[in-house]
Amino acid sequence: MTADNTNPTNEEHDDTLTNRQGHPVTNNQNIRTVGNRGPATLENYDFIEKISHFDRERIPERVVHARGAGAHGYFEAYGTVGDEPVSKYTRAKLFQEKGKRTPVFVRFSSVIHGGHSPETLRDPRGFTVKFYTEDGNWDLVGNNLKIFFIRDALKFPDMIHAFKPDPVTNIQDSERFFDFCANSPESFHMVTFVYSPWGIPANYRMMQGSGVNTYKWVNSEGEAVLVKYHWEPKQGIKNLTQKEAEEIQAKNFNHATQDLYEAIERGDYPEWELLVQIMSDDDHPELDFDPLDDTKLWPEDQFPWLPVGRMVLNKNPEDYFTEVEQAAFGTGVLVDGLDFSDDKMLQGRTFSYSDTQRYRVGANYLQLPINAPKKRVATNQSGGQMQYKVDRAPGQNPHINYEPSILGGLKEAKQNGKEYTPKVEGRLVRESIDRQSNTKQAGETYRRFEEWERTELITNLVNDLSKCDPRIQEKMIALAEEADEEYGRRLKEGLANASKEGSTQKPLGNRDGDKSVELAEELGHDADPY
Repeated sequence: MTADNTNPTNEEHDDTLTNRQGHPVTNNQNIRTVGNRGPATLENYDFIEKISHFDRERIPERVVHARGAGAHGYFEAYGTVGDEPVSKYTRAKLFQEKGKRTPVFVRFSSVIHGGHSPETLRDPRGFTVKFYTEDGNWDLVGNNLKIFFIRDALKFPDMIHAFKPDPVTNIQDSERFFDFCANSPESFHMVTFVYSPWGIPANYRMMQGSGVNTYKWVNSEGEAVLVKYHWEPKQGIKNLTQKEAEEIQAKNFNHATQDLYEAIERGDYPEWELLVQIMSDDDHPELDFDPLDDTKLWPEDQFPWLPVGRMVLNKNPEDYFTEVEQAAFGTGVLVDGLDFSDDKMLQGRTFSYSDTQRYRVGANYLQLPINAPKKRVATNQSGGQMQYKVDRAPGQNPHINYEPSILGGLKEAKQNGKEYTPKVEGRLVRESIDRQSNTKQAGETYRRFEEWERTELITNLVNDLSKCDPRIQEKMIALAEEADEEYGRRLKEGLANASKEGSTQKPLGNRDGDKSVELAEELGHDADPY
């Protein structure tokens, strides 16, 4: 039946409004009532369907990375890693052929704050790419900053709880933030980045990206190397000071989403180059840190950045909820030729991320177009909320939903590449890694900063720490002194001279947010009731 048809009671055309049952809606302005003043009757099907769907049109917000923007594009492989054939290190098909393009969807985000929070708040930014490869999906889940606060996944819920709003006041509190960080010394390198201008990227187009965790590449011979992924923006890198961010936020709290959308609409497609660092798959005792520790950078002079391809974003979503909000990523989503390292944060994230999506979007989240691979899917998984198809192969016996079988069920794929079989040996323990070196790289990062970045870092830290418990201040000063003499001295002097008045209940780094309560009452204009 075509959309253009008539019957004795209504006309229906291509642009006719219908309900979800396909019924033409002839009155979308008024519910059915007894007389035009009411009361309403219960059989208002169109109204009940419309309002009950409205009541449910938000899925549970992401616990982290709730505020986000996204875009479609493609990844184009160079066929090489630096000057060598990429096949030397990985058999992943998307990298092998020069000029080969793989469709991608990218979601940028902030981490701690809610779905409609300002995009100027001090926070890491998510930078996550879904590659729709010929072997299925690969999710490269990362952030703009190349390191993280912690190195063990067991601490992740505590970290997020400390950074989120106070469970009593529902207000973010810098004392809670620093209470956790001062007692988790591995976080000091990340604190140094977050409280510098790097903690507020100017927008999504002009920020770096990183896989953060250590992964592995596996070649056709089953040989593996450790790898780190880095996205470098061709648009250049821009960050904001706290004052600049507050000026922008006063005028527009959606500026980064708007910037990305408008750039793509005008054809100014943002582009990043993907580079990797490669390290042999062993403990590297010559280093003063463990290469699996995600609070550390791999020194570029020892492990150079090698280009492997570029990514271009050239299409905006047609519907934000369908594509950006329902997009679901997981660190465990790898294709042949890519593998996990023993990075303890990566191991924990690999369970947590996909488990979160099954809760947030549903058991069948991978059937949604934005999450589904752009290739055939055939599984023996079925059921669960919102299933709308069965992942059945052509000619598959529908009675056989198990494997193995000789009755027309699905069969295992033949593996051509040699299996990667790392040797694992050791006692099961609950211990921290040996080479922690918690503050050395924070000092190196501090010394790499330009003077204005160092000044901004100290100012922001003093602004928040000066209102914190003196015991927290002492621990943070000790970490700074251990990292760099000047760093520690400037922080100590700044705290000694800072005003102790005010509250820690405000966004991180914010200058006078705690004064806004009184200021709102002072500036408010009287009004008579109406």
